[in-house]
Amino acid sequence: MSQGVILDSPRLEDGADLWRIARDSRTLDLNSSYSYLLWCRDYAATSIVARAADTAARTPVGFVTGYTRPADPRTLLVWQVAVDQDYRGRGLAAAMLDALTLRVRDRLGIHLVETTITPDNAASQRLFTSFAERHGAAVAHEVLFEAASFPEDGHEPEVLYRIGPIGAGRP
Repeated sequence: MSQGVILDSPRLEDGADLWRIARDSRTLDLNSSYSYLLWCRDYAATSIVARAADTAARTPVGFVTGYTRPADPRTLLVWQVAVDQDYRGRGLAAAMLDALTLRVRDRLGIHLVETTITPDNAASQRLFTSFAERHGAAVAHEVLFEAASFPEDGHEPEVLYRIGPIGAGRP
């Protein structure tokens, strides 16, 4: 990861920046701006932001949002990962994912990471496959939501990636 970035917990005032980063990614399903504000309020403990260290405002330049699954609180579901265009290609997404997972593992005892990825999203597939390799964890895949489950035309299926166990002492 490059210098000049601070990894931190999201704050309520970060919601608008997270929405902007998600919108500008052109790959994520964009949620309402309201949902990003709620995410920063209610799921800050299971999410992370990367802040530009060279600005007085410490503006967010990337984020990972996640939550522990109500039916399995030892599983972290990673909802979205996004990095501002100017900060891509520096390993920031991997650094945020590693830092968040280790923090949540140590605080909440998670042992599995889940995410969903559409079949056309090669970058996310590489991110989570390399994450599993770095952590010495197995990866299982299965379709969680078929394309027909979505109300809009053209949505691809969402493939569930289950990564784990995430063991102590790993990066």
